[in-house]
Amino acid sequence: MSVLAAFAVPHPPLIVPGVGHGREAGIAATVAAYEEVARRVADLAPDTLVISSPHTTCYADYLHISPGRGARGDFGGFGDRADGSEVAYDAEFVRALAAAAEAARIPAGTRGERDARLDWGVLVPLHFIQACCQGFKAVRLGLAGFSPLEHYRLGQLVQQTATQLGRRVVYVASGDLSHKLAADGPYGYAPDGPVFDQAVCDAFAAGDFLSLLTMDPGLCERAAECGLRSFQIMAGALDGTPVRAELLSHEGPFGVGYGVAAFTPCGPEGSDPARRYEDAYRAWHEAQLARVRAAEDPYVRLARASLEHRVRTGGTLPLPEDLPAELTARRAGAFVSLKKDGRLRGCIGTIAPVRASLAEEIVENAVSAGCHDPRFSPVREDELAELVYDVDVLGEPESVADRSQLDPARYGVIVSAPDGRRGLLLPALDGVDTVDEQLEIAARKGGISLGEKGVRLERFEVVRHL
Repeated sequence: MSVLAAFAVPHPPLIVPGVGHGREAGIAATVAAYEEVARRVADLAPDTLVISSPHTTCYADYLHISPGRGARGDFGGFGDRADGSEVAYDAEFVRALAAAAEAARIPAGTRGERDARLDWGVLVPLHFIQACCQGFKAVRLGLAGFSPLEHYRLGQLVQQTATQLGRRVVYVASGDLSHKLAADGPYGYAPDGPVFDQAVCDAFAAGDFLSLLTMDPGLCERAAECGLRSFQIMAGALDGTPVRAELLSHEGPFGVGYGVAAFTPCGPEGSDPARRYEDAYRAWHEAQLARVRAAEDPYVRLARASLEHRVRTGGTLPLPEDLPAELTARRAGAFVSLKKDGRLRGCIGTIAPVRASLAEEIVENAVSAGCHDPRFSPVREDELAELVYDVDVLGEPESVADRSQLDPARYGVIVSAPDGRRGLLLPALDGVDTVDEQLEIAARKGGISLGEKGVRLERFEVVRHL
């Protein structure tokens, strides 16, 4: 057995007494569960501890593996420089894992480390584990903006590398749950926060890793989750392995969900085909995309056809002859948004109409969203089947006197400065729950400070086509 066990753990710095100054007593169940995890790790005496963290070096398009001989860090950013940890890295494991990722064409490796210091997503687990267990080396993994499957596949390579090198490995998936469990918490409350926590805890208790891979991205965004992709890598590290699953604790007294779970192999790796989730995820994902595509209305079908035509031919799509009159005889501003694996892949639009018809507006804005959004590289042909489209048709903007006339669920907002700078945010976006959040994002998009003199607010309604 190469992967001896895996643990999902949270990383609240206040759980460390030098940071919490007594507040850690408010999460006593988490402390007790963490101490149990540390005892189990010590009993297993691993050669290598593999830790994934949302707060280490992370990129949208690259899974980072920390390089070098080792690293240290402390809780100075939380007012406690006296507490910290130092680890030696398993450099041979890192090299082998990076090589395996390259061979599997997974964008992962040791390039681009921005900060070598241990982050708190690693420091908190080490605070407990190193109190009971010494002598292991570490491998530190970041997360990326990839699909659940790509994270799972990296976990599979962790298992493969451990077997190849004959390492006794314990996997630690560091990650909090929802950050929106309480109105008086630091991130506020969202109804989907408790829903997300319950779903993850149910999956932990049952050892149902497929549920961790197929969780609704919108739910995750609205819940402001932290650790799901870390848990997905962990699931891959136990690919095909029968496990005894235990939810050791769950609580959220400070408005953030903290879950601790243990997964202990109870049979050889690869001996349980039902726990090989790659094919099951692919089948689920393809069925989801087929359902979405079958339900698209003429607005969305036009956007999809326009971008696919441009990517495949380089040309502009001629308007189909069978378009409804509401698209050809009307003018309106429109935004086209693209998502891939639940994450934004492009969004471009026009506040007011600039073309002869709404149909032409959609055709051009779909191409711009896919090929000219400066935040993203142009969409490749091999991505087209993965894209999900929204088309928002804008109503006329109207001035508002103050924030009380805004509602992020109903109205989009435009923030304008006297010199012509302008930022817009659409309504009903996952994770944007308050007027303050909506205004801050819109202003930032326009390079505007809300405190500037002469800033003007407008609102507008949209009809969203999916």
